[in-house]
Amino acid sequence: MHCAYRRGSGVVVALLAIALSSASAQAQDYPSRAVKVITQGAAGSGPDVVARIVFDQLGRQWRQQPVIINVPGAGGSTAARQAVGAPNDGYTLYMPATSSFVVMPEMFPNLPFDLTRDFVRISLVADQPLTIAVAPSLGVNSIDELVALSKNKPGEILYAANARGTLPHLTAERLRMQTGANLTHIPYPGAAAGLQDLAAGRISMIIESLGSLMGAVQGGIIKPIAVTSAKRVPAFPNVPTVAETLPGFTATGWFALMAPAGTPEPIVAKLNRDVRTAVESPEVTKRFQDLVTYARPMSPEETTAFVKSEREAWQAVVKQVGFATQ
Repeated sequence: MHCAYRRGSGVVVALLAIALSSASAQAQDYPSRAVKVITQGAAGSGPDVVARIVFDQLGRQWRQQPVIINVPGAGGSTAARQAVGAPNDGYTLYMPATSSFVVMPEMFPNLPFDLTRDFVRISLVADQPLTIAVAPSLGVNSIDELVALSKNKPGEILYAANARGTLPHLTAERLRMQTGANLTHIPYPGAAAGLQDLAAGRISMIIESLGSLMGAVQGGIIKPIAVTSAKRVPAFPNVPTVAETLPGFTATGWFALMAPAGTPEPIVAKLNRDVRTAVESPEVTKRFQDLVTYARPMSPEETTAFVKSEREAWQAVVKQVGFATQ
């Protein structure tokens, strides 16, 4: 009986060794065909642009051109649903933005999947600071002056931000919670539409990634009064951080790369190495600089810890606003 047990154990060990050897061999040849990347952003959005920059470089490294699949809508849940149902062979990846992990679980509490359980983290890819910018005619030059004016004219300062629950909107809500600022959110599908109304005088403030506003800042259409990064941005060294007025206040949009749970670990490890090589390449560095975007490659374990900390950091704001819809 003991001999039979030892023989059975030996078979299990041998099968595990074969499986691990097979997965390692797959990773060495990976990718042998086109990789699909699902992003929640529409064409031209932040997630889409970052995905295309990174995977254009990865395509050159792999000599296999990846395919970016844009799946906007439903607060990012449509993209996540499509990604979680994909085969876990490394040939379908998922690049969510901040709001997927910060807001989606609150907005859609009854989703048939769990973002923590059903996706394996590959790497953080990049992050982008936001900027709080105003029309020059508003006559404010700092966060303190903006807050004071909003209290003197409650609800009259209209600000553009993406849809409810996006990072720009949550950033304004955090500002309101910490200062009592009385601002009115006007949702826009993107920065371009908000800038058009700001230039026409219909609104007087916008919160968006700094890269999306570069042209308007340089053209004098808007005046940045603060950035939401922990440190000042080299491209605008004279623009203070919000944290210089409100210690600890940061809000950066980030993009992570993930895959369906069960994706072989050797493929995850290779993807992690390849992403780091891509985002640290001179080509991607230059294109990121133009967008005021910063490479943030991390190990899978570091990425898991980072995503968890971000969700915890925004939890009070998300619960205060209230997003549950179903």
